[in-house]
Amino acid sequence: MKKIQHYIVKGKEVVIGLEDSKKTWRVCARCEDRIINQTAMPALYSNLRNYIRNNFPECTIKVAYEAGFRGFNLHDKLKEDGIECLVIPPHKIREEKCNKQKSDTTDAREISKNAEEKDCSRCYVPSKENREDRQLSRTLEHIGRDIIREKNCIRRMIEFHGLEEHFEDRAWTDKRYREFDIELKELSISESLKDSFLIIHTVLVKLMKLKELLKKKIEQLATKKNYERQVEILDSVPGVDVLTATRLLLEWVDVSRFDRAVMFACFLGLVPGQYSTGERERKGHITKQGNRWVRRWLIQISWVCIRKDPVMFETYTRIVSNTGSKKKAIVAIARKVAIRMRALLLKDETYELGIIE
Repeated sequence: MKKIQHYIVKGKEVVIGLEDSKKTWRVCARCEDRIINQTAMPALYSNLRNYIRNNFPECTIKVAYEAGFRGFNLHDKLKEDGIECLVIPPHKIREEKCNKQKSDTTDAREISKNAEEKDCSRCYVPSKENREDRQLSRTLEHIGRDIIREKNCIRRMIEFHGLEEHFEDRAWTDKRYREFDIELKELSISESLKDSFLIIHTVLVKLMKLKELLKKKIEQLATKKNYERQVEILDSVPGVDVLTATRLLLEWVDVSRFDRAVMFACFLGLVPGQYSTGERERKGHITKQGNRWVRRWLIQISWVCIRKDPVMFETYTRIVSNTGSKKKAIVAIARKVAIRMRALLLKDETYELGIIE
């Protein structure tokens, strides 16, 4: 290794591809289009730092790894030590078509090669503060899914034990689920079954309380100095309240990083996929790239927007008339609303109804 260090890589740029797993890191170091070192080490940052310092002391180092389950903590540590770090989206790493082998070692090679040739995209890395604030919003989403699961569990148990006739055939609101234990007391069922219902109901009520607590915590974030004005702008959009505005902002962070509106639409996954070859051009469904929760929020916002903004309603009806599909039309409106939100944030302006763009 000392020969390589002194005669090949001294004073040059070394690109290190790192394949991250729970217990072991595989690394591949490249310089001037050749592999100069490959090794494995326990997945501890101190090991990686010592490896870089001992083997490449006079080199310019760039470390690249796939975004994954460890988030951006490794990026933060490398940055603190003055080492450039490239976090690559997993689906953006180019692989040779003929490559039929896949292992952590080959992945580390591909990452280092992509990074050295600059043939890959990099993830935008939000600040540690933003990531921690955003976790509140994502926890709320997880709690929401758990609530749906427990509600479904209660309904399916009612059906499984043939108790439908004891409950009125009407929509089950959150209030009715909270008061389910009252209805349960009137049923003539065994203690075992009643206990099962009560346990699930207790979990459901607890989750509902946690959901309300999380909403309040997220709304409190809207008063923070670095969010306050942007939340105010997004809150002016029809169908957006403070909670949704804050959650959107936490996911988008800095929209100025998108040079063009179409790049922002691509980030949201609201552009059609394209399958074209030769003279044949075919466009398919939207790509669905990015966060599916954000797309769902934008669709919900769009249904309100077309009711309150006459320009959006006119656009919606025109697209329905041309395509015959309400689904395609509302997706187009969601894309239009999102692009307009980006423009408002960049211009520091609030939403105005009836603006033709």
